[in-house]
Amino acid sequence: MRNPSFDTPALRRWLLDTVAEHTGVDAARLEADRPLSDYGLSSRQAVGIAADLEDLLGTPLPATLLWESPTIDHLARSLTGSAEPEPEQAGTDRRRTDPIAVIGLGCRWPGANGLDEFWDLLRSGRDAVRTAPPGRWNADAAPIVGGFLDDVAGFDAEHFGITPREASTMDPQQRMLLEVAWAALEHAGIAPASLRGSRTGVFTGISTHDYGHLTMSGGGVDLWTATGAAGSISANRLSYVYDLRGPSMAVDTACSSSLVAVHHAVRALRDGEADLALAGGVNLMLLPGPTAAFAAAGLLAGDGRCKTFAADADGIARAEGCGVVVLKRLTDAEYDGDRVLAVIRSTAVNSDGRSQGMAAPNPIAQQDMLRTAYHGARLDPSTVDYVEAHGTGTLLGDPIEARSLGAVLGKDRPADAPLLIGSVKTNIAHAEAAAGIAGLIKVVLALSRDELPPQLHFSAPNPHIPFGDLRLKVVTEPTPWPRRSGRATAGVSAFGFGGTNAHVVLEQAPA
Repeated sequence: MRNPSFDTPALRRWLLDTVAEHTGVDAARLEADRPLSDYGLSSRQAVGIAADLEDLLGTPLPATLLWESPTIDHLARSLTGSAEPEPEQAGTDRRRTDPIAVIGLGCRWPGANGLDEFWDLLRSGRDAVRTAPPGRWNADAAPIVGGFLDDVAGFDAEHFGITPREASTMDPQQRMLLEVAWAALEHAGIAPASLRGSRTGVFTGISTHDYGHLTMSGGGVDLWTATGAAGSISANRLSYVYDLRGPSMAVDTACSSSLVAVHHAVRALRDGEADLALAGGVNLMLLPGPTAAFAAAGLLAGDGRCKTFAADADGIARAEGCGVVVLKRLTDAEYDGDRVLAVIRSTAVNSDGRSQGMAAPNPIAQQDMLRTAYHGARLDPSTVDYVEAHGTGTLLGDPIEARSLGAVLGKDRPADAPLLIGSVKTNIAHAEAAAGIAGLIKVVLALSRDELPPQLHFSAPNPHIPFGDLRLKVVTEPTPWPRRSGRATAGVSAFGFGGTNAHVVLEQAPA
């Protein structure tokens, strides 16, 4: 992007004057290292400044430019070719790179109760978005289109040794986690009773607490009501019911919660705090408030569909669901004769820090996280086959993620070997705290079947994403796994709207 007509100080001066003109803030009061959003710069103004810069420099620039370089100083440096060097990667601790085996899966998603139904939904390219079932809310309160489950009340309390009275006070998210975790253990060939007293860790992503708002505001509140409503109990109840003695924690980083939970599970296994781990996430929509708030903020898609990386992307659709994975150190899994479905090579988590706004993405942080993840995996990013993107389906948010992927995984990649990308949100909508685990389970199923399922709602590419230049390609039909490095490899991303980013690097199971 270097332009010889401007050096960094000259362009910085131009930017200070231009931002002052747009915002009405005296140029002398502007600080070059503060996010532009601090001065009230709107999205429309940011796009306008990007267009002015394009005319000034005589070179094509993305509309998302001011999100990719959120401060005047960074923007001036990047446009004149004097951006800061990439951060130096820390040395790799061997213990932190021990591969982790995925040995069991359990899930419940819109239109798919279980693994076989989920794969069929993905492979056949079905859209599970629907109108809200009876018992939720009406259209006067909030939009009623999303990824809804049919039954969120049913629960076999006796099976888990829970009284009907206590079960009635339990958040259905806790109930669902119990059931899906049981299914994941069965899928792994592990009898839950055999884990009593074991160093098994539980890590759950959860961020909505609609049921607690209902039970805690009514009469007859007691201890069961409190434990039934508490987010922390989503993990602790699993440990209690199954008598598991490893770490037990709930994680709330909004939409990255379940992938951050996987990160903590991997750390616990590598650090020796746990010998087995259950990691997952859950999300239910029982009250209209959050959906109404998203609608008021203009975040929801008009047709209730996530159109990831597409020209008609116009927002998210909310979804429900639950997913759990069973994890074990690969060496232990092989010694114990477990069936290995896939291998986690690395995980990484970081924060956006001071971006353009509290809920605005930071592409620099996204790129740093990706570099950290693939450095930890000892894997050349240019050889990765596929990334399951966060991909919420917004016209400007998707290009930021795409450019971050292109900067790290598209770099040095041959034009005829693009990074394949997609998002499960186009099938089931955005499951929020459970979104990351939905993407991870999708990728594990695809690895075990040696095929990438198609993404939906991609009628035309987002015009703000130069797919060819970034070496990216959206998977729009069932595709054999390409194996660029000789082994099938993939990444999964999840971003929390408060700025917590997570990425998991996976590869095929050993032969």
